[in-house]
Amino acid sequence: MTGRHADAAGSGAGPAAAADLELPAMLLRDDAIAHNVRAMADWCRAAGVQLAPHAKTHMSRELVRRQTAAGAWGFTAATPAQVRTLAGWGVGRVLHANVLVDRGSIAWVAEHLLAARSATEYLCYVDSEAGLDLLLTVLDRLRPDRPLPLLLELGFPGGRTGVRDDVAALALAERVAGADRVRLAGVAAFEGLMPVGDDPGAPPGAADLLARVRALVTAVTEQGLVAGVPVVTAGGSSYFDLVARELGPAMWDRPVTTVLRSGCYVTHDHGVYRRTSPLGADRGTAALRPAFELRASVLSAPEDGLLIAGFGRREVPTDDRLPVVLGTLPPDGPGAAGTADAPDTAAWQVTGVNDHHAFLRVPPGTSVTPGTVLRLGISHPCGAFDRWRHLPLVDAADRVVGEITPRL
Repeated sequence: MTGRHADAAGSGAGPAAAADLELPAMLLRDDAIAHNVRAMADWCRAAGVQLAPHAKTHMSRELVRRQTAAGAWGFTAATPAQVRTLAGWGVGRVLHANVLVDRGSIAWVAEHLLAARSATEYLCYVDSEAGLDLLLTVLDRLRPDRPLPLLLELGFPGGRTGVRDDVAALALAERVAGADRVRLAGVAAFEGLMPVGDDPGAPPGAADLLARVRALVTAVTEQGLVAGVPVVTAGGSSYFDLVARELGPAMWDRPVTTVLRSGCYVTHDHGVYRRTSPLGADRGTAALRPAFELRASVLSAPEDGLLIAGFGRREVPTDDRLPVVLGTLPPDGPGAAGTADAPDTAAWQVTGVNDHHAFLRVPPGTSVTPGTVLRLGISHPCGAFDRWRHLPLVDAADRVVGEITPRL
């Protein structure tokens, strides 16, 4: 989706106000983004940890610049393509939170990021003997100027990548430390996908996983396997408080660089991160603000208690839950007369979506005319960024003050 009015899409001139956007339109609140970037930077500073925001969330050069200005230690990437993009934008440090097993990508990293002239520091994961063998085979052939910094990834049963067995993890660390073309830079893990219990504050097994990380970092440093100050990294946007508590400066008797990889904090949301973030409303605070807002028209009211709206799964993420209704706009836009007469939307619920249609249940007897503009909040920012190539930045007065242009 473009996010631009049809008359402006080809001219390069965007609309001056959100009311001029072609609907459906996904907006970003500029003040919320500024607040969230500042709030997360302040939180990390107070906790004594570093932040490498996960750029996969937005893949936006504009947001990378904002997060850099706020003091980001580096940026996290999930794929080799994202690594190339971030390096091309001049990012000084890229933490590739994944194993590197594609021969072509290993060769690109060796040529571009391990060359003496490279201005980008690059780190990636290793979690198996076979994966290390592959890296060494390609690097031995290419003989790059610098060794490849590796983070040994710990995993858990049923999770994604990562060594499951701690004895095997230490043996792998010893092999990395003894190889010429790589160096052991630290230890990594991801607690975000562990099965959750009744407490939204943390999955029951997360503390145990982080304790394993702590023990492995201690072992590899005591054995002199790490080159320099070890990097220890975990923490998505849901449980970074637990990571800071279990892996932060108070837990070490030696220098350690603790790095969070949170990404979705930059826009927050009305769904998964409202529920699970340490800075989300459902965990007792509202330090982060939802920045995404979808606007869409009511197309039809074909039955009592049913509205059909002009958006669907092609416009909004639905992998966590459906959008929530925040309200409606007055016919003449925000701030116009008649705002006090806006309908009470507290009981309105999106119950399903097609590609470009949404089904809303409203209380029986509710009168809503076609053309009424709905305001909706979304869950899971990554999916919203994926769907829109141009996202208008809107200020508190509903003026369009810029745009965010995500990359795939």
